[in-house]
Amino acid sequence: MLTEREQQIVDLLRRDPLIGTDTLAATLGTSRASINVHLSNLGKKGVILGRAYVLAERPGAVVIGGANVDLKARSKARATAKTSNPGHGSMEPGGVARNIAENIARLGDRVHLISVVGRDPMGDTLLDHTAAAGVRVEHVARTDRATGTYTAVLDADGELIVAIADMDATAELGPEQLHNARDLIASAGVLVLDGNLRLDALEYVLDLSNGVRTIFEPVSVPKAAGLKEAIDARVHAVTPNRDELAALTDLPTRTDKQVIAAAQDLHDRGIELVWIRLGERGSLLSTPERAIELPAMPTTVEDVTGAGDSMLGAFCHVLLEGGSPEEAARFGHAAAALTIASPHTVRPDLTQRLVLAALEQEEPI
Repeated sequence: MLTEREQQIVDLLRRDPLIGTDTLAATLGTSRASINVHLSNLGKKGVILGRAYVLAERPGAVVIGGANVDLKARSKARATAKTSNPGHGSMEPGGVARNIAENIARLGDRVHLISVVGRDPMGDTLLDHTAAAGVRVEHVARTDRATGTYTAVLDADGELIVAIADMDATAELGPEQLHNARDLIASAGVLVLDGNLRLDALEYVLDLSNGVRTIFEPVSVPKAAGLKEAIDARVHAVTPNRDELAALTDLPTRTDKQVIAAAQDLHDRGIELVWIRLGERGSLLSTPERAIELPAMPTTVEDVTGAGDSMLGAFCHVLLEGGSPEEAARFGHAAAALTIASPHTVRPDLTQRLVLAALEQEEPI
């Protein structure tokens, strides 16, 4: 919500987008310093964009959860367990929430990230890269803990062997930081919450998000199991794989029939959409009325890291554009295929045009 003074400033900006702070102060009978404070708050709420005081014409996305550095090691040949394997390593920005936010930004949408990173060189680099990609990072807090890391070991074909996530910094994200962003959260067009959140933080933001299309990304089986009690009608959509769906419902999901039954359990709690990832098969988009299986797009596997994040970021992009969930899911599959074909966790050349072109072609990406 805007304060009375903030609304007055917005009204003046609508009449004259090039109005200066001195004129705003004189018109409203206040000081330039006071106007600057209000303008800063309007920026944090996502009402104005950048220094030119461009007014946001439609709600954007808000993504809350993990931001960390991805450390990846890939074996040159089929990996052998319990011994050293020749290969190569890389380091780049990562984190489920951060990746989703960057994908949304690269597709051309306004997006804010709410997270926590360390006061260290890795945290500085992470924020610089994320902001340069177009993500608003005003609500990313800093901590004395080390910036989180996600260490992944990949086989020669790019498939994940094992990963270790150090998300202690993200665990510091609590109601206090979320309270500071309450107006931004309440005005979001799409709100994405990842499973790295603490239970009290998840409960708090769900209470703030009344009426906002809220998507919960479980992240992993342990995280899903720890947060399942909060997943109810306050959530619009849930995006698990088979195992995460089982953890959220305490139901078996080994067969397609069991997957549909488990999805219905979530619908019975008031959740409108359950989008289940089925790996190479694609996905199942379930509503209370029906379930649609969507095939994965053929692609060349370079690195599977970040595929699910690009899939969800692209899904959010289409929802923000007013598209249907089915259109959003198909667009998400194309973005995921493009990401898998890239060595990057988030493709730096990702655009809406690139994804639409991938949707139109028949050959593997």
